[in-house]
Amino acid sequence: MATSPATDVPVFKLYGETQHWPTPDLLHCESIPERSRLHDWRIPPHRHADLVHLLHVSTGDVALELEGSTRQLQGPLVIVVPAMSIHGFRFSPDIRGHIITLARPLVERLDDRLAEQAATLTSAAAHPLGEGRETARLATLVAQIDDEYRHPATGRDHLLEALIQALTVEIARLADRDPQLGSRPLPRRRDRAREHLQNYLALIEGQFRQQPGIEQFASQLGMTSAHLNMLCRRLAGRSALQLLHERILLEAKRQLTYTNMTISQVADTLGFSEPAYFTRFFKRLTGHSPRDFRLRQHTTEAPESDAPGQAR
Repeated sequence: MATSPATDVPVFKLYGETQHWPTPDLLHCESIPERSRLHDWRIPPHRHADLVHLLHVSTGDVALELEGSTRQLQGPLVIVVPAMSIHGFRFSPDIRGHIITLARPLVERLDDRLAEQAATLTSAAAHPLGEGRETARLATLVAQIDDEYRHPATGRDHLLEALIQALTVEIARLADRDPQLGSRPLPRRRDRAREHLQNYLALIEGQFRQQPGIEQFASQLGMTSAHLNMLCRRLAGRSALQLLHERILLEAKRQLTYTNMTISQVADTLGFSEPAYFTRFFKRLTGHSPRDFRLRQHTTEAPESDAPGQAR
């Protein structure tokens, strides 16, 4: 039986990496040159099971590969790359701009709060920018997100989320412009396997605190646990259980970083019957106890955005 080309495309957590999400935040922000220069300005085709990219290119050129097609684009522009879209980049060495990566929980919250405007995050598109007020506002928002991400202060989590909401609204306005002004929708492949994976991730988002068994999730999706595992490994590069554990771990990191809850309280809110079970779970996936992780976060001036994550 022939193998679908999609199964040969690597799954990255961040573009260019196969690592755990490296921060307790629900977004990751860095300048485009920071990482692309390390790869000779070329990021090969790949996909993400649960991440959305927003690229703000202020100047320079980019060849965007998306689902088998390539388009040569020039800044200033904004590019939206939804989850599960196969994409790659070739940047010119004079590229200037930022890439903001949103984790699925944040995308889900944006969808709840912004409704139709958040739908812009599910449509792959390149939006050219002109010289008007919207361009200046968008550039200011990206600069504020970058500054807050690199220099955290009190209320950081709330401010970052507010800024991302504003950025999403601005991008939605770009998408709503008259097509003659240059907004360019790009193709997006859809298939039942991807829909099943997205439905599974949505179930995780709604139920991870109760830690249902994979069999329960599979039953809700109308399939066997073996089929669900096969689908997750093929499209997300991880087992169904790993995807559930990653979501639990992300929430644990967030609560340890941004709340004053005790370790026992964190364990209880995440469905662990005993704090000791939670501690073993956390240490197995991170190499640190929850207490040590909290101390490290509180003594680190900025998030570990440039540090290597735990290898899979």
